[in-house]
Amino acid sequence: MVQIGIGPWISYGDRLQIETMFVVLHQLHYIRCISSPAPPESRGYLLVHTNGGLNQMRAGICDMVAVARIINATLVIPELDKRSLWKDSSKFSDVFDEDHFINSLANDVRIVKKLPKELASAARAVKHFRSWSGVDYYEKEIASMWDEYQVIRAAKSDSRLANNNLPPDIQKLRCRACYQALQFSPQIEAMGKLLVDRMRTYGPYIALHLRYEKDMLAFSGCTHDLSPEEAEELRAIRESIPWWKVKDINPVEQRGKGYCPLTPREVGMFLSALGFTSNTPIYIAAGEIYGGDSHMSDLQSRYPLLMNKEKLSSYEELEPFSKHASQLAAIDYIVSVESDIFIPSYSGNMARAVEGHRRFLGHRKTISPDRKALVRLVNKVDQGTMIEGKKLSDRIIEVHRTRQGSPRKRKGPISGTKGMDRFRSEEAFYVNPLPDCLCQKESAYTNNSNAIV
Repeated sequence: MVQIGIGPWISYGDRLQIETMFVVLHQLHYIRCISSPAPPESRGYLLVHTNGGLNQMRAGICDMVAVARIINATLVIPELDKRSLWKDSSKFSDVFDEDHFINSLANDVRIVKKLPKELASAARAVKHFRSWSGVDYYEKEIASMWDEYQVIRAAKSDSRLANNNLPPDIQKLRCRACYQALQFSPQIEAMGKLLVDRMRTYGPYIALHLRYEKDMLAFSGCTHDLSPEEAEELRAIRESIPWWKVKDINPVEQRGKGYCPLTPREVGMFLSALGFTSNTPIYIAAGEIYGGDSHMSDLQSRYPLLMNKEKLSSYEELEPFSKHASQLAAIDYIVSVESDIFIPSYSGNMARAVEGHRRFLGHRKTISPDRKALVRLVNKVDQGTMIEGKKLSDRIIEVHRTRQGSPRKRKGPISGTKGMDRFRSEEAFYVNPLPDCLCQKESAYTNNSNAIV
């Protein structure tokens, strides 16, 4: 009997059988109920410049598939962001299976690899589509551009489509685009599955998205447990990047509000309190951890079986992907989606995307730390008013009893918010694609935090 994580225990083999059965039944239901009529005649071509990191681009691409359907456009394979902080030169086919993407969506949207030569010099409308827009905006304001242009270029792709209140067929198309059509390239898929197999040799494993990287800490202004020299380095980075608007950040307030990624030490305390034993295999899904061994020592001492891409593969195996941040992130994504338990230390784009994908695949266990509550408890330990032990463990388990990825409807906006803040406060579609992606009645979803499906 394998015991890993929180909740009722079943053997690992039985759990895999249950998950496999659920996924097969779910996919059969999905294929039957999520189909749509043939795409209408195309009125023009939609060019898309995606922006952000891998998972921000993925969500944007899937939204642009839906937008192309709404405005009767032929979608040209999107251009990936090469100007972001990571400066990744990867093109679409380097990261995703281009032919599979086109063929999988052939009954929904016409997709071509390139703009026809005769339109290469044609006048085109360059448009920043309004954020979180519904069908009316695209059918009226954007589609009206076909009267003057044959080509429309979307300057950005992130958050251009509303999370809620869209027609069911459009929501289902987003599901199919994200979870069926947008597969990674064969090389990335093979590498990801190889690492999954190697992690499995150690037993059921946790994928830990440890967002303790230089760019994240600089952006968020989080300096807890860092030296004055490290804090100054991060401040200088933040000052040097013009599109990061907030420069003056109080790190103590930031951490107290739960806005900081958990430190490796805090993660170690969290996992210990949840009852994970020292022989639990953990895959670190992340880039280079800031400070390296000096900041990883506490977590490493608690959990010696810490693995990552570099430890699980040879230099030769990893070298083809090594200079491409989006491709390395895609490998981490695969290992995280396939993990027995996924735990993110921060609720960024990667964490949200993996959580949503795992929900789609059958509510695989995802433990989302309550960072604000954890900071208060860690502070008590540091101040000597609480010790690591049963009291701390009981408190942390109780706080996280309903934060394990169990079935529930997508959360709407926070009460009292208006305008853009209202949309920003909604739970994103790709974080929790329920009930749209599963084609079931609302009553099928419960808030049972201990459900294993």
